[in-house]
Amino acid sequence: MVTVSDHAVDLRQLAWDAAACVVDPEIPVLTIADLGVLRDVTVHDDAVEVSITPTYSGCPAMNMIALEIEVALAKAGIRNARIHTVLSPAWTTDWMSEEGRAKLKAYGIAPPQAGGGRRALFGEQQVACPQCGSTDTEVLSEFGSTSCKALWRCKSCREPFDYFKCH
Repeated sequence: MVTVSDHAVDLRQLAWDAAACVVDPEIPVLTIADLGVLRDVTVHDDAVEVSITPTYSGCPAMNMIALEIEVALAKAGIRNARIHTVLSPAWTTDWMSEEGRAKLKAYGIAPPQAGGGRRALFGEQQVACPQCGSTDTEVLSEFGSTSCKALWRCKSCREPFDYFKCH
């Protein structure tokens, strides 16, 4: 016999799995689960609530992410859903999965370094080139193609690359 709580658990897992497949529109090799943006899924009386946290408080991709979650849930047969943005606690690169970091590197973006945020404030950061692995790199601009990335260059292979900033 299936109980109400079993149904809620199954619905929660279905919703989580559907939402977890949504990709970041700015970095399409990463899912919102890889990024740690997908925070929670809850079920109350057959209503699903998905909680997401933006990488930056003004992240322009959040509206698209919320829309894509709604579409993914609808495709999974979930019609009664609400997307909730959670600002506290603030997102941190520590929430990124190891798989997500590996995907970034394979895509040519240097993944964030653990504990690098404070050192970066004083210019003491070494970022490995995602192309050749050299740490003989330099920052070209603190502002990259999106607010979560900075533009760097490798002095060894001379290739420019994005670095996903720590915070």
